[in-house]
Amino acid sequence: MDILKIDHLWQFTSLTKLQLDNNIIEKIEGLERLTNLVWLDLSFNKIEVIEGLDTLVKLEDLSLYHNRISIIENMDSLQKLHVLSLGNNLLRDLDNVVYLRKFKNLRTLNLAGNPLCKESNYKVFIAAHFPELVYLDFRILDKQTREEALSKYQVVINDMRKEDLLELKALDDAFVEFLNGPYLFESMYADDTEAVKLAYLPGSQMVALCMQVFEMGLEQHHRRKAEVSCFFECSLEAVRENQQKATELVAAFESCRRETLVKMQQTTDPKLLEAQQKQHLDETCQLRDKLMILELQLVDQLEEIIKDFERNITDMVGGFIESLTFAQCRDLENNHNERLQEIAVAALDKAAANELEEDMPEGEQLPFFDKDTVMNAVSASHDIHLLKIDKREDELVTRINSWMTVLMKSIQDAEGKRNRKRISEIHHYIDYVKTQLDEVTLHRTL
Repeated sequence: MDILKIDHLWQFTSLTKLQLDNNIIEKIEGLERLTNLVWLDLSFNKIEVIEGLDTLVKLEDLSLYHNRISIIENMDSLQKLHVLSLGNNLLRDLDNVVYLRKFKNLRTLNLAGNPLCKESNYKVFIAAHFPELVYLDFRILDKQTREEALSKYQVVINDMRKEDLLELKALDDAFVEFLNGPYLFESMYADDTEAVKLAYLPGSQMVALCMQVFEMGLEQHHRRKAEVSCFFECSLEAVRENQQKATELVAAFESCRRETLVKMQQTTDPKLLEAQQKQHLDETCQLRDKLMILELQLVDQLEEIIKDFERNITDMVGGFIESLTFAQCRDLENNHNERLQEIAVAALDKAAANELEEDMPEGEQLPFFDKDTVMNAVSASHDIHLLKIDKREDELVTRINSWMTVLMKSIQDAEGKRNRKRISEIHHYIDYVKTQLDEVTLHRTL
């Protein structure tokens, strides 16, 4: 029986593989709860839009072969995607395929049978934009195609590399670069000359903890960016509103001022001219006071906004630092060290009783006959590992605190500069008005 609609699958939350090919499904839906899916086949259906895949973050293999899809979209969360089949659809725009560059693990891509495949530069275009791709349309991308792509799309490739560098900068701004893998764990042993003689720390647990810091760091980075963006939007809105009020005051004043100056130019009575001049001066002083009051109000408003922002960003940074799992990394290392000491003592006892394994490599036998050598090796290894963990934690904390300090100083400096500039503008305008008044008065008295 042909399936028309994906339904009633919500209870199968542990499902890792789902095959729904050769049906008459028109819409991708009902998969939200299947978050453990790794493999999904929706080929040979009537699907027109790629959608409903947001929660399938573990998906590695997706087939939408032979459907009615015209745009590649709505797949941002599928970062683990390794194999993607979109052959025999209605894809016409070759540039749309570039959307798939965000999937860094993509190695197999099938687009055969789409209108875009008729483009003369199709294969070379794909090779240029996807340097890590291994298979295209069920065939290996050969060396000749890659070389042609490099030659024809050199500028494009350089631009893509720049984009990749910008992405790396985003990681740098999040202060968690090189924590998305075994880098810290491996660095702990890079300078440990005694490691070859000793048992190893549980690497997978250490990597998992580093990944927690990495993912948390990226999440916090996005939150900080949003908070900074919100702060600047609020600040600009406050300045715009204040400027609008000031503009309205100046516009009304200018209208009256022009009328007053015309009247003064037509006045022949000295006493009336003096009265007009005094009135104009009074109105000018009133305007100055109103503009200064507005600026003081803005200063107070921005001060509150800055204080709120500083409090929020401080809480964010503090919360991130408190949530770091480096302490757990140290616990892992300490537990490992204790276990290693137990193993070393047991080995020394066996050595004393001449019960060590005979097939132990010669280079590793000698240290166990010298207790000081063995325990010093354990201690030195432990110190190196803790030093690496401490150094990475200190680096992260120092940099994020430094970022916050520099950011707040730049905001304070920018506000002080804006305030001085605004006061200077008010004084210059008032001086200009008074100068014009003096010129008219002088002209009438001559």
